[in-house]
Amino acid sequence: MRSPRLAVSAAFFLSGALVGVWASRIPAVAGALDLSKTTLGLLLLCIAAGAIISFPLAGWGSDKFGAARLTRILAAFYCATLLVVAIAPNVWVLAVALLFFGAGHGALDVAMNTWAAAVERKMGKAIMSSFHAIFSLGAGVGAAAGYGAVAFDLSVPVHFLLAVILLGGPVGWLVMVPWQDLPPGAQNKAPLFALPKGPLVAVGIMALCASMGEGAMTDWSAIFLIAVGGVTEAKAALGYAVFSAAMVAMRLMGDRLVGRFGMVGVARASGAVAFIGTLVAVFVPGFIPTLVGFALMGLGYATIFPLAFSRAANDPHIGPGAGIASVATLGYGGILLGPPIIGFIADATSLSTAFLVLSVLALAIVLLGGALRR
Repeated sequence: MRSPRLAVSAAFFLSGALVGVWASRIPAVAGALDLSKTTLGLLLLCIAAGAIISFPLAGWGSDKFGAARLTRILAAFYCATLLVVAIAPNVWVLAVALLFFGAGHGALDVAMNTWAAAVERKMGKAIMSSFHAIFSLGAGVGAAAGYGAVAFDLSVPVHFLLAVILLGGPVGWLVMVPWQDLPPGAQNKAPLFALPKGPLVAVGIMALCASMGEGAMTDWSAIFLIAVGGVTEAKAALGYAVFSAAMVAMRLMGDRLVGRFGMVGVARASGAVAFIGTLVAVFVPGFIPTLVGFALMGLGYATIFPLAFSRAANDPHIGPGAGIASVATLGYGGILLGPPIIGFIADATSLSTAFLVLSVLALAIVLLGGALRR
C-alpha cells in the first residue's frame, strides 16, 4: 500500500490539512484570549515570519541530510507545534507557538517539495501539480473538519489533538516508505543560505507574481464583490470558493498539460488566462461575470508554483533543496506583499484599479515563462 508517490502525497495532505484545521479555529483562539484585530494580525505575521526564516534552513537540510528524512522529522514537529498553539495560555506564548508553527509549515513545504521533485525525476513524468492539488484538498478537508468540530462543540485542544492523532498516525506510517535520499557525495554540497541565481531569479519572480495574485484573492475577493459588484456578504463568500475550486481542478489537470505542452507552454498559457480573468472581473459588470473572472484567475495561477518548484529542484547549479528554498522565499513573499499592496493602491485610487495590477503581474508570468526551460 506504500509507495514514494503516496508518501509524498500524504505529506502534502497533512501540510494542507493542518493549515485548514488552524484556520477553522482562529476565531475560537482569538476569543479565548480576547485578542483585538490588530493583535491577531500581528500574531498571524508570526506564522509568515517563521515560514520565511525556515526556508533556507530546510533547503540546506534537505540537500545535506535528505529530503525524505527531513520530511518525516518535520511532519512530526509540525504536528507538535499545533498542539502547543492549542494550549497557549497567553498572547506571548501563542506568538512563540505560531512562530514555530509557521516554521514547521514552511520547512515541511520545502522538504516535501524537494522530495516530490526527486520522485518526479525518478518516475520520468510531470506529477508536481498533482501534489499541490492534494495540498489544496487537505486544506479543504481540514477546514471542513473544523466546521464539524465547532458543530459538536469541541474545545480547541481536543480538536487539535484529534486532528494530530487521526492525521499524524496514518501519514507517519505512509512516509516511512524506503527511499534513497541522496546521490553519493551530495551531502557536502549544500550551502546554508542560497539566493536564486541565473534563470532561477526569473522563476522566483514568476512565483512572486502568482502568489501576489493568490494573496490578493484570499483577502480581497469578497470585498471586491461587495464594493464593486454590490452583492451581499453571503454571495461575496462565493468569490474565493470559486477561485479555490478552479485552482484545485487545474492542479489535477496540470501534470497532463505539462506532459503535452511542456512547462514553458503551460506557464505562458496560464499567465494569459490569469490576465484575461482579471480583465473580465474588472471590466465586465455583473456577479456571474466576476465569478467567471475569478475562476479564470484561479486556473491561471494554479500551475505556477508547482512548475516553479519543479524547475528549481532540477537546476544544474544548485541543490534541489536550496533551489526550492530560494524560489519559495520570493514566492511566499508575494503572499505577504499582495494584500497590503492592493489595499494601498485601492486607498489611493480604487479597488478596480488595484486589481488591474494583477493583470500586469499575469503578463509578467507570460514574459518570464521561458525561464522554466530546463
